[in-house]
Amino acid sequence: MQHIVTTIIDDLSTVIFGKQQQIKLALACLFSEGHLLIEDLPGMGKTTLSHALAAVLGLSYQRIQFTSDLLPADIIGTNIFNNKEHSFSFHKGPIFSQVVLADEINRAGPKTQSSLLEAMEEQQVTVDGEKYLLPTPFFVIATQNPLYQAGTYPLPESQLDRFLMRISLGFPPKNAEKRLLLNNQKRDYSQLPQRINQQQLKQIQESIANITLSAPVVDYIIELVTYTREAQSLSASLSPRASMALAKSAKAWAYIEGRDFVLPEDVQAVFSSVCQHRLGLHSEAGNNQIADILKHVLVPV
Repeated sequence: MQHIVTTIIDDLSTVIFGKQQQIKLALACLFSEGHLLIEDLPGMGKTTLSHALAAVLGLSYQRIQFTSDLLPADIIGTNIFNNKEHSFSFHKGPIFSQVVLADEINRAGPKTQSSLLEAMEEQQVTVDGEKYLLPTPFFVIATQNPLYQAGTYPLPESQLDRFLMRISLGFPPKNAEKRLLLNNQKRDYSQLPQRINQQQLKQIQESIANITLSAPVVDYIIELVTYTREAQSLSASLSPRASMALAKSAKAWAYIEGRDFVLPEDVQAVFSSVCQHRLGLHSEAGNNQIADILKHVLVPV
């Protein structure tokens, strides 16, 4: 399966130029059965990456544009009265897809945000007392505009914790942007071939669960989260749920790198994406604080 993962990364790199690191992080998140939050300015390729991921994974896909007047029923679905049968029937909302793009999630009100985040946690929705299971696999990729922009409703810390990773695409390298402009290349995700089926995706997820996490690497993870609990410079600290997310993501990163065991470098590779939003850190200052944590906690020999 390893060669398929490499092929997927190559395919995605044909529509997201110069962002292989972010592509690998997104795959690590999805292979870990987590949910992904992408935070960046409009026009940076967030939506394109989401479409492309769904295409190569061969999963059903729906995009929900979050706006200030979006209601929970617009996402989940609602019961509608059938005049002929004189009964109500449930009409599923767009959340009943294997990959759901929640575009600009922080433009919707808290109640609507909560309806999505509850579904992410429980993998089911409840309407008028009736529970409906969501499809498997179920991945939510949410995009979020920077919080300083007008008309945004920040996600509470407890809800941010529902996302395994938060990544930012950032501006493209000069050569990648030049390639985009000179060749007039459209980021056409619709031409990407499906590389795996659901059974193969399940095999990858099971393989990641079996990746070896040695005792020294576990100790390293514990030292990292303990540092955040003791550091006076941080306003938040990492919970046991965060340490489990870190271990899971490091396993997925090791798998993508072609190994069946985790190295400290794998933990470092995913640390910022897994922990920065849980620590309430943003922008360049947040990156510096993450770098300080990694610098102060010794890597096991």
